[in-house]
Amino acid sequence: MTAWKPSCSLELLQLRATVLHTIRDYFYKQQVLEVETPVLCQAIGTDPYIDFFSTQSFDSSPLYLQTSPEFSMKRLLAAHSESIYQITKSFRQGESGRYHNPEFTILEWYRVGFDLTQLMDDVASLLKLFLKETRFSATAERLSYVDVFERYTGLDALVFSLSEYQEVAQAHELPDAVTLCGDDHGAWLDFLFSECVQKHLGNKGLCMIYHYPCILPSLARKVESNSLLVERVELFVSGIELGNGYFELSDVLEQEARFAQDIVLREKNNSVKVAKDQRFLAALHNGLPDCSGIAIGLDRLLMLIAQKESIDEVLAFPVNKA
Repeated sequence: MTAWKPSCSLELLQLRATVLHTIRDYFYKQQVLEVETPVLCQAIGTDPYIDFFSTQSFDSSPLYLQTSPEFSMKRLLAAHSESIYQITKSFRQGESGRYHNPEFTILEWYRVGFDLTQLMDDVASLLKLFLKETRFSATAERLSYVDVFERYTGLDALVFSLSEYQEVAQAHELPDAVTLCGDDHGAWLDFLFSECVQKHLGNKGLCMIYHYPCILPSLARKVESNSLLVERVELFVSGIELGNGYFELSDVLEQEARFAQDIVLREKNNSVKVAKDQRFLAALHNGLPDCSGIAIGLDRLLMLIAQKESIDEVLAFPVNKA
């Protein structure tokens, strides 16, 4: 007989509803506006390491299931300059496993007038509402990327020596590193961070890693006092990445240059070709207010709150049962 029952219990469905209510109540009290943006759009991000789902419109033009609501939300910010948040579905091709489902629930918010430190304060205030009920401490730890990378690899994240990075990979018995990373500094940082650093983060509570090397800029602006760093933060609990945020880049020329660099990397990796999102660039040209924003995976947060081992355990119907 065909299996039809949901993967998670009624108690976990109720927990999800409680978490969503708590989030909405938090932002309502903070006077942050809840918004909705399209899941199906005419453009997609250029990130060279994220694959996406696509389809066609009635006129055969391409449409994409969004990997994040980021660009649409920033278009709202450019138009209205008001702090906003959204709880929505996002989609990423090829991501399925213990911590991944191709369709997932994301919480994303932007605070107008906030710098990165204020954003981290905001994150800590929200997440302590949930982590205080678990085995994790509600107190957040804040560490710079450069410091924590050196602590667990012995390497300077801002200076790339291929031979030194290879030696560390060999010492940690990571034979695939050279094949996967080649001579790409950013790829080496991501690989060694995920293999050697991440497992040590957030084992007592929320850990925020901030000020990433400029080789890993994503959509963050550069640190004014040090152009080798960007105003980016990632969240970790129990070695699991929970969120990614920035003091948002507002320079349209810099953003176009980053898009162009991403597209070159996508071609190098034989990834599906994409074009720059012209509507997003037009919004930046109009003017994005100074703001900081972050996206948090709510399914992973539920995993941590419920102390489950797999994301499938907190989803009603994961991809293999959808």
